Amino acid sequence: MRYQKLDLNLLSALKVLLEKKNVTRAGEEMYVTQSAMSGILARLRDYFDDPLIVQVGRKMELTPLAESLIEPVNDVLLRIDATIATRPDFDPLAMRRHFTIVVSDYVSSVFLCEVLRRVHSKAPGITWRLCAPSERAPAQLESGEVDFIIHPEQLASITQSHEVLFEDSYVMAVARDNQQIGDTISLEQYLAASHVTFQSSSQGLPMFETWFGRQHGEDARRVEVVTNSFHVLPQLVVGTGRVATLHARMASTFLQGLPIRLVRPLFEVPRLVEVLQWHRYRDQDPGNQWVRERIIEMARQIPSLEAVHPLGAVPAKPAASVVPLRAAGA
Repeated sequence: MRYQKLDLNLLSALKVLLEKKNVTRAGEEMYVTQSAMSGILARLRDYFDDPLIVQVGRKMELTPLAESLIEPVNDVLLRIDATIATRPDFDPLAMRRHFTIVVSDYVSSVFLCEVLRRVHSKAPGITWRLCAPSERAPAQLESGEVDFIIHPEQLASITQSHEVLFEDSYVMAVARDNQQIGDTISLEQYLAASHVTFQSSSQGLPMFETWFGRQHGEDARRVEVVTNSFHVLPQLVVGTGRVATLHARMASTFLQGLPIRLVRPLFEVPRLVEVLQWHRYRDQDPGNQWVRERIIEMARQIPSLEAVHPLGAVPAKPAASVVPLRAAGA
């Protein structure tokens, strides 16, 4: 099909070429040979009267025109895809779709794994890819590279659809035989202790670390161990005097398997509100809608934070005003 002399079949190839900036890798993505992709690029160059991709030093770069095409091409293809996906005869049992969701291992553990178990029984044809949070996630949602993001509310894009899922807060974990800290911990005790913290190069600083640094200074705590896994945090306090700061919902799951105790902070900590986000063009997409309804349905069934946390409610306040948008942790 052609529109204003442009073969619309070339739009998908153009999107991949703009993303990869490389004929060979674009061909692999499109499952066509390098010579075929070179021919497609030649046709696109002829239509736009622009080289689109040029060599600058040892790298291939997009021309200014090509850069300007990225957003509108993604936008057009997403609209077309969402329109085609809207069918009145939707049947989850017959659905064969692949969904990509950006989610932390924390949210996967306390929430999403159970959602996927329930979805599997009703729509076994769905396949999933779970991706770690990163600063690129909002742009990937905009371009259609990912279908969903579950992340803190203050990181949500104001241009895309979202739904609040659940709230959480923070609690401290110490070794069960730690004699220096009781059932609660003051700010003075917390600052004096040695800490285990989480950090990932792809995600930036997690929300609590960003918030605490703003409130008390980046060097206020003595960090003894840094790990890239939320699940390893409580293991690293066992047999030591260290303190780990954990999401309250996740922390309670470690009590039976590890010789640790959970300690309630006597100082203010942020409240975490997790939201589900999807592209606004997918609002009426039956498959996307069915999946997100299952996610939201599960969120409405999870216990309140007060019911989950064995120490009672944790002092908390909204974090949206103090956590910067660049913080990508959960």
